[in-house]
Amino acid sequence: MIQITIDGQPILAPQGRTVLEVCREHDIYVPTLCYHPALEPWGGCRLCMVEVAVGTRPPRLAAACTQPAEDGLLVRTNSEAVRRSRRVTAELLLAGAYDVPEIIALAESLGVSQLRYQLPEADACVLCGLCVRACQEIVGVSAISMINRGINKQVSPPLARASASCIGCGTCVLICPTGKIKLDDITSDHSKHRFKGTPQPFYCQLCADEYQIRANGAGG
Repeated sequence: MIQITIDGQPILAPQGRTVLEVCREHDIYVPTLCYHPALEPWGGCRLCMVEVAVGTRPPRLAAACTQPAEDGLLVRTNSEAVRRSRRVTAELLLAGAYDVPEIIALAESLGVSQLRYQLPEADACVLCGLCVRACQEIVGVSAISMINRGINKQVSPPLARASASCIGCGTCVLICPTGKIKLDDITSDHSKHRFKGTPQPFYCQLCADEYQIRANGAGG
């Protein structure tokens, strides 16, 4: 066991935990968006920023989902620096997803109710990466990925065409926090992959349901 201090409260925690895991185990609120307990920590959204310090080292901001809970670590989850960082992140998310109820509610909970700027077109995809990581880590097929950079970054199958690796399990739909991905996106005629030959059974690693896909991944 190790001992860390969170907001002045000494806490004993098992070795190997992250700060976010310890906070959740003790009902200490830290907002998240790209985190899911079934996936490896990614630290992409930066909403879970906390202030950490060890010994004589000056405090610094760190993502709670990737920050290891070290013995003697001092953590502040609600300092002014933490609140300011989260508000900036929430405002940036809201600038693109300003019509998404989940993002609006999240921003308001962090003190952001008015936008100083917004993108010309709203986009419910906040690039949290949950769908991409779930497809890779849970389902095990990597049918989608992040493509492009900067303002052109988006989630897409290879070459923006329906992927031969997709088994149609809907995990990406279920895990999307904003509702951007719809079931129709992976099952409709315009998006699903058409195979040249007879598909072979493939089992989803998440639910063990059988889906149809060619074993060699080839398609037309």
